[in-house]
Amino acid sequence: MNWEECISRGLVTETKEDYKLIEALLQSSEEKLETCERLELDRVACSSKILLIYDSMIDALKAIGIEKGFMIFNHECFSAFLNEVCSEEDFADSFNKFREIRNKINYYGKRVLLSDARFLINEIRLLRLKLINRYFG
Repeated sequence: MNWEECISRGLVTETKEDYKLIEALLQSSEEKLETCERLELDRVACSSKILLIYDSMIDALKAIGIEKGFMIFNHECFSAFLNEVCSEEDFADSFNKFREIRNKINYYGKRVLLSDARFLINEIRLLRLKLINRYFG
């Protein structure tokens, strides 16, 4: 889905820059990251840790969207936002890959190997950090 389709379908709306909301979302992102780091990575928790670090990244993306004047209500639209609004094709590609993995875990019960989980968690954490540094650093 492209950015224009996201807008026309009401999955994105324009909004005023709201510094309190941006701050709250970044704080929420940080707290989810900290919670993720407190959980031991084992066979039982690996999928939950992936979902938690992904949610941490989503909160950061919501903050970036608001900073740019958009409220984004759909995860697929975050990819279009990164690619078409922010001109961050590499970030969009990475995000989309993580979004698809998250959907497989969340909606289809896909199990993730411990070694794969370790890699994914680190990659999502790195993308989150790059986004925050780029737009708020």
